[in-house]
Amino acid sequence: MTGVSTPEDVSTKQARIAQLAKQMPGRAMHSLSRHVDLGWLREAFGRTRKDGAAGIDGQTADEYAVNLEENLGSLLDRAKSGTYRAPPVRRVLIPKGDGSKTRPIGIPTFEDKVLQRAVVMLLEPVYEQDFYDFSFGFRPGQSAHGAVEALDKTLWRMGGGWVLEVDVQSFFDTLEHEKLRDLLRQRVDDGVVVRLVGKWLRAGVMEGGVVRRSELGTPQGGVISPLLANIYLHEVLDEWFVQEVKPRLGGEAHLVRYADDFVLVFSAKQDAERVQQVLPKRFARYGLTLHSGKTRLLKFWRPPRDPKGPRPETFDFLGFTFYWGRSRKGEMVLKQKTAKDRMGRAVRSMSQWMRWNRHLPVEAQAEALGSKLRGHYNYYGIPGNVKALSRLRHTVSRQWRKWLSRRSQRAGMSWPKFNRLLEQHPLPSARLPPGRRQLHLANL
Repeated sequence: MTGVSTPEDVSTKQARIAQLAKQMPGRAMHSLSRHVDLGWLREAFGRTRKDGAAGIDGQTADEYAVNLEENLGSLLDRAKSGTYRAPPVRRVLIPKGDGSKTRPIGIPTFEDKVLQRAVVMLLEPVYEQDFYDFSFGFRPGQSAHGAVEALDKTLWRMGGGWVLEVDVQSFFDTLEHEKLRDLLRQRVDDGVVVRLVGKWLRAGVMEGGVVRRSELGTPQGGVISPLLANIYLHEVLDEWFVQEVKPRLGGEAHLVRYADDFVLVFSAKQDAERVQQVLPKRFARYGLTLHSGKTRLLKFWRPPRDPKGPRPETFDFLGFTFYWGRSRKGEMVLKQKTAKDRMGRAVRSMSQWMRWNRHLPVEAQAEALGSKLRGHYNYYGIPGNVKALSRLRHTVSRQWRKWLSRRSQRAGMSWPKFNRLLEQHPLPSARLPPGRRQLHLANL
């Protein structure tokens, strides 16, 4: 239980793990857990979100912190001795879209989150040496915007291409535990780590007081789930694409992946068709299924300045629609805008919130709506997409007036009155977040 590691010590240990992993490509590492001490868990506690809902034990982060050293010492003992029992994840249903449907989310206990974070801190330095640059999902220093930018640059440089848009059905729910454990052991064969991952996979979910377990899926809501998913898809897709697919193709080919969302770009149609045929078989070997209705091959070459034929098709990736449009100089350039379904989802979500909270003080409503709009701008605020952001703000304003008018039979809100209200409680204007990097200068 001894250990007084500081954040600097943890970073030094992670650097050593990364260096060793880089020197041992393709070989299993056997003694990672020796780096975990009380200081390592203390750092994991510091990196764990404290504002999340409580798990099945009802314990909050503040309650856990009251006896932090004692709790972390007990956790360290149980994790290394093999007596730690991974608790089931508490499943709750939250509204989806306009509120007419719900989707399940998993809530682990706070202590489980801390231990999962500690294991992630061990595994990340190893797998960061293996993951490819075209993998962007849930990795240090990577983001969805990085994936969008990488795809933009590839298509712009190639002048377009044949785009294979792929959708994996319920990936996080159908990932096979046995295959995941086998893949993990190929790179990390530490008994403590492998045992803990196995316990999290078997922990199951609790709903209505009943625990359900499955041999499929990643730990719901767990901070380790995205890393495990990346490990799985690194083998299923990334490594296969680089080592086996690209050498057999006649033309240029590129892959951009964010978690289970990915797009393939080809310069030759025959290459794209060959990969489209074998991709479902490759995924089926690992228990995964591609959605036939959402997986498609489309022609996405840059059109001439004065196109006479049909306009190129468009496709969506990470909430953005990729399309060819005109620059200010009249040239055909690659652009992105908010995908139609994401725009509709945002409008429905905010409208539903306004409906149920229309009796709150106007100041509170304005503050909440402003926060929601800024959150939308932060993600969708990229060069060339300001019109879509402005359209959302305009639609939200109209919806707000509508629901303010329905607070009572005498609460009619005329446009002059509503405009005066907006002067006092303005909604944030549509604009790009500060420092947002431009995708390419040609789009200006």
